[in-house]
Amino acid sequence: MPTTADGRRASLTRQTSESSVSVSIDLDGTGRSSIDTSVPFYDHMLTALSKHSLIDMDIQCSGDTHIDVHHTVEDTAIVIGEALREALGDKRGIRRFGQAAVPLDEALARAVVDISGRPYLVHSGEPAGYEFHLIGGHFTGSMVRHVLEAIAYHAGICLHIELVSGRDPHHIAEAQFKALARALREAVEPDPRVDGVPSTKGAL
Repeated sequence: MPTTADGRRASLTRQTSESSVSVSIDLDGTGRSSIDTSVPFYDHMLTALSKHSLIDMDIQCSGDTHIDVHHTVEDTAIVIGEALREALGDKRGIRRFGQAAVPLDEALARAVVDISGRPYLVHSGEPAGYEFHLIGGHFTGSMVRHVLEAIAYHAGICLHIELVSGRDPHHIAEAQFKALARALREAVEPDPRVDGVPSTKGAL
């Protein structure tokens, strides 16, 4: 996976027999994005992730969507996670922790992030059967958790996401992505009062 990093920016590519992914991010951006994964609803979610985290994202992916969108969605999330880890570097001066509660009409999602270096996901609250809902003609509800897992594990972050309420499948997914975005925005933000790495161990 070729990588280039400059400041709090990173660019990565990943090529397999199932997909070809290119991701560039800037943690100190303004939420600008150019996203084309060939999965329209996923593009919508990643655009929201960029916009509300203020992380600039350029994401391009082509994959075997004639079989299923699973590989394209998961592989893109893997590279996003890797890019976040690379762009964060040694994590000096960041706030480290972030949390957000985001409503979307009847849906409400809460996200808490720790840029800990120890990957973990706790994900709860989606209604029974949500994983089988087809959103936008291609994206199933089960893909939300796959994306969260891939980002958390490859970025090396501890992520808790709870869906507090929700009925509409589109709203449920979007509230979770936006909550993640807002929590990430806070966690990766430089804190002028932090001297060095925000950990008693001296490393994250």
